[in-house]
Amino acid sequence: MRRSQVILACMLLMIVPLVHAKVPVVLCTDIGNEIDDQWAIAYMLMTPEFDVQGIVSAQAPTLSPPSAHTTYLVLLDEVENRLKMVTHPPLFEGSSQPLEDKRTPRLNAGVDFIVHSSKGFSKDNRLTVFTIGAATDVASALLKDPTIVDRIQVVAMGFNSWAKGGDEFNVLNDIKAWQVILESNVPVVIGCADVSRAYLSLTLDQARDLVSKQGPVGRWLWEEFVDWYYRFLKPIRKDDFSKPWVIWDIITMAYNLEMTSQEVHPRPTLRDDARFEHPQTDGTVTWITKVDERRLWTDFVANLDTYQRTHAVGIADKEAFLPQ
Repeated sequence: MRRSQVILACMLLMIVPLVHAKVPVVLCTDIGNEIDDQWAIAYMLMTPEFDVQGIVSAQAPTLSPPSAHTTYLVLLDEVENRLKMVTHPPLFEGSSQPLEDKRTPRLNAGVDFIVHSSKGFSKDNRLTVFTIGAATDVASALLKDPTIVDRIQVVAMGFNSWAKGGDEFNVLNDIKAWQVILESNVPVVIGCADVSRAYLSLTLDQARDLVSKQGPVGRWLWEEFVDWYYRFLKPIRKDDFSKPWVIWDIITMAYNLEMTSQEVHPRPTLRDDARFEHPQTDGTVTWITKVDERRLWTDFVANLDTYQRTHAVGIADKEAFLPQ
């Protein structure tokens, strides 16, 4: 073999593992509070590009207490009963209360898992922590082991807009947790409410067309969307189906799958009213500005189809309710 052929073969051997490398991720979710978490979790677990290390249930004040236990039960139902995963990433119950102050972590199995999972990573090879609920457990991991800032990156759905910040639901549920995160050196990527609303909104018709005929899992996701829509969006006694709803949390996965555009800004600090202040700083934050929603939803449906063809998900328990 010629020397040039040897060099080419070595280069190919170096490239192939990179092409097929998976993104190691941990997810913190307040599933059960809305329906976007269910969609995001299904997408994450069905997407071969993600190496899901584990999932932690987060607190939300709108759920029955202890709320992290409630979210854990909803999470367990999706993974084992809806996705029919016989073997799956470990599931952990996180904190049911927000941080009491910026110095004291809320210790639990979920926090321990985040810290432990990070041990095999480094500045050059970070564990991604998706945060699609209150950031209590992520902040607690930072407080328990400050060296974790060199081993993870936080990719979160939160805040209303750049450059104001704002009391979006996930942030409002634990403002102190976000103060801890932004005051640390951990890399942070944020997909805000304004951008999610602009690119990830689905009308009832769009949601139906997207997933209602895509097997048992798609039908379940559609039924979850319908149930939410009728309880919170459809006006009483009016046949008005024009208002969309947003699959907010999936913006985090879109970022790691390179389906977004983003900007890097000086890192803000967070006031107690959830508004940003912008002091001079050497730190930065990555802010998602756009989502390629056509590519995202195409990939979502393709992964849904592949997953159901390769897993025994069974037959849907009931016919989907399809409002006219």
